[in-house]
Amino acid sequence: MALLVLLGLGYFASGKRHSPTAAVAITAPTQAAVTRAAAISSNSIAVLPLANLSRDSDQQYFSDGLSESLITALAQIPELKVIGKSSSFLFRDSKESSHQIGEQLGVARLLVGSVERFGDQIRVSAELIDTSDGTTVWSQQYDRAYKDLFALQDEITHAVASALKAKLLPGASAATQDERPPSGSLAAYNALLQGRFYFDRLTESDLRKAIDYFTEATRIDPKYALAWAQLGRTEGGLAAEFLGGAAAREPNARARTAVLKALALDPQLAFAHAAHGYMLMVADFDWRGAEAEYRRALALSPRDPEMQFSLAYVLAPTGRVQEAIALTRRALRDEPLKANWYNWLALYLVGAHRLDEAEQASRKAIELQPTAAEYHEQLAVILIQRGEASAALQAAQQEPPGVWQEVALALARQVGSDRSAADAALKILVENDSGEGAYQIAEVYALRGDANATFQWLDRAWGNRDPGISYLLFDSFILRFKDDPRFAAFCRKVGLPVPGEEPTPKST
Repeated sequence: MALLVLLGLGYFASGKRHSPTAAVAITAPTQAAVTRAAAISSNSIAVLPLANLSRDSDQQYFSDGLSESLITALAQIPELKVIGKSSSFLFRDSKESSHQIGEQLGVARLLVGSVERFGDQIRVSAELIDTSDGTTVWSQQYDRAYKDLFALQDEITHAVASALKAKLLPGASAATQDERPPSGSLAAYNALLQGRFYFDRLTESDLRKAIDYFTEATRIDPKYALAWAQLGRTEGGLAAEFLGGAAAREPNARARTAVLKALALDPQLAFAHAAHGYMLMVADFDWRGAEAEYRRALALSPRDPEMQFSLAYVLAPTGRVQEAIALTRRALRDEPLKANWYNWLALYLVGAHRLDEAEQASRKAIELQPTAAEYHEQLAVILIQRGEASAALQAAQQEPPGVWQEVALALARQVGSDRSAADAALKILVENDSGEGAYQIAEVYALRGDANATFQWLDRAWGNRDPGISYLLFDSFILRFKDDPRFAAFCRKVGLPVPGEEPTPKST
């Protein structure tokens, strides 16, 4: 079931069934809605999105890009906790105090400021704020020629790092930038920033715009590995989220070509390995290959929460749910307000039969983004597991109208006393969503105890290459039939390990 699910995700996990992201309006959470994310460490910082003061509102991509580059650079400083973009960008234009924001993000410092671009000139104002009392630790205004952008980025990074090191990190060296084209072309870099801006907007038309910009970046600098990797990730995301079947073949082929090009240009680029892992997972169902690539990405960028989360996403399908839980919790330390990751954490916790923790994580996701697609559906699943039929139905009814509400209602109705309502809800789901919702329909039949129909719909899901299959080994509904010989046969067919069997040794 196609959702607009590419970012907040994790960039690199699979889509559709319980996708790593959900397209929702992002607003800064209120203090009442968000509990303190983590104990505040003194060596911690969040970069809030730099305000775009340019007369042209279309320059938003540029100020956001500079903000993201500063996050990337600062995150490389040893022992410095840096909050990820998804959480810190929630506070764009926030009216809350620095103390309130710092408490919600769990940081001692905020980097705030503005960017103004006019002609060939750039003006950047930056300020480092102590969140305990709102005082300014350091501030500076920079007026530079646009052609000196990379030098300006370095200067700001070194200045902030120096201010932090004076109090927090004596002896640590400033981070280096790793997002620049090897040619030093500002035009290629600018195209990359524009591509990422549209990628983050999570619609089919915006993904196509992002593809155009990433393609332009590779045209300007054919050796720009990051642009090739971004291009491949976006082509693959377009295929997974909005196309499917024959229509997905060409974008998937282009995605593979672009990702392999990126790896050939820069084998040490974490993003390229993660993008390759994404393609191996969503397009090829190559679980081992995807895991190897995600592990390589995390080894190259061990502090990146996106890499941590993405590795969790490939571990859970192969039965290592406890490891997935630990990695997801680790990722949430640096993205403490990423609602979708709490939803995924709830999913894994259900698979580990830790229902109290699962409900807590699910309600946290809903608290952060109450109107997000799929979150109430996940809560309904947890309440079904608890045997709370009435509460499960209530949660399903609170799911926003659309396909996930149909899924939630079909599941919740099965544990209620009204059999005609249960049959009707299943009928609606089959009539409306049999093309891309085969896996969800299999879940409903499993909940009904109908083994034959469950395996028929699982076979259809495999025929459709439904990403929901990745949920199989920690899906408590489907696992009701784990002792059925057809379950083991299905696992082998889709390349997943059979529970209780020794894994086949890897060839050397």
